[in-house]
Amino acid sequence: MNRLLQPRTIHRLFLLAAAPFLGMGIWLAAAGPGLTLSLSDEAYPEFNLPAPPAAGTLTEGVASGLDKAIGLAGETNESIRREAELFEKASAEAGRLAKLAAAQVGKPYAIYDRRITARLGTPVEEVRSNRITAQLFHVKAQHFNGYALKVKLKSNQAMRMVLGKDEFGGAETTLSAVKRLGAVAGVNAGGFADKKGKRYPLSTTIIDGKYVSGFEASYKDLFFVGMNDKMQLIGGKFKTQEELDKLNPQFGASFVPILMKNGRAQPIPEKWKTTPRRAPRTVIANYKDDQLLILVVDGYDEKGSSGATLEELQILLARYGVKDAYNLDGGGSSSLVFNGRVINKPSDGELRKLPTHFLFFK
Repeated sequence: MNRLLQPRTIHRLFLLAAAPFLGMGIWLAAAGPGLTLSLSDEAYPEFNLPAPPAAGTLTEGVASGLDKAIGLAGETNESIRREAELFEKASAEAGRLAKLAAAQVGKPYAIYDRRITARLGTPVEEVRSNRITAQLFHVKAQHFNGYALKVKLKSNQAMRMVLGKDEFGGAETTLSAVKRLGAVAGVNAGGFADKKGKRYPLSTTIIDGKYVSGFEASYKDLFFVGMNDKMQLIGGKFKTQEELDKLNPQFGASFVPILMKNGRAQPIPEKWKTTPRRAPRTVIANYKDDQLLILVVDGYDEKGSSGATLEELQILLARYGVKDAYNLDGGGSSSLVFNGRVINKPSDGELRKLPTHFLFFK
């Protein structure tokens, strides 16, 4: 049961709660009016805001910084301009020197070409293209007349050797091969042998990098002559296929004999000095700069009384300054076609059908 608080109990409770306040009041009364309450500066220091900048000071600072930046930018721009001018001058000088060097590199070849061309005389006809330069010359010697075709190959598509009618055992005239394949010039190539109504190329023959009827080691005075993968004339006698393969032959044919090697006349086999002594001839040769020279000599027949001897051709070739030279099939086989027409005078009265032809393309 709750007990109600008595009045006496309440009075005591309030007295106890108010005691501290009563004590403070009595103390203040005793201290009198001289008591003052003060707060020291040390307890609460004064807070001062920074003074605002003077009018115009901020603007002047910014303007001064901008002036310095503009000045630095101007100096940088001028430096870049000077560097650009120097670069342009250096580039122009480098270009000039490159052109001069290129001209100097080509100059010896141009001089050499003029020299060998002058020995041949004045070209009576020529063909120029991005693939080939072919110049035709007349040859007049003491005992014979003929023709020289100087050829500069500029592409590996400028020359090839073909089989007659493009088949092994086939035969056609050089003019027919030229027209059929769209060549600008053509000349007869290697020797041949007839068998059962077919005309087969003699000994080792290569077309498009492949042996037509296999490799045959050189025997007697036979040689192989053709072009390698760099369109350079290669030739000689080869005992093994490996020897020939090292030269990377792309096409070529065989005949006899070798006339010149490294600018020196080679011994002529006795048989070929007299059988026949004179005859229509076809020769393929090269110069030190890899230009080719084709010689075709006219003759009335194959009886040995007209045309050139092989020794006379060696003298002529040395005079022309060739490096290597190989005698191709001659007599009635000698054929030279240029710009769509037969240039030489075939001893048979007409061109002979042959199994191999060297063709030139523009």
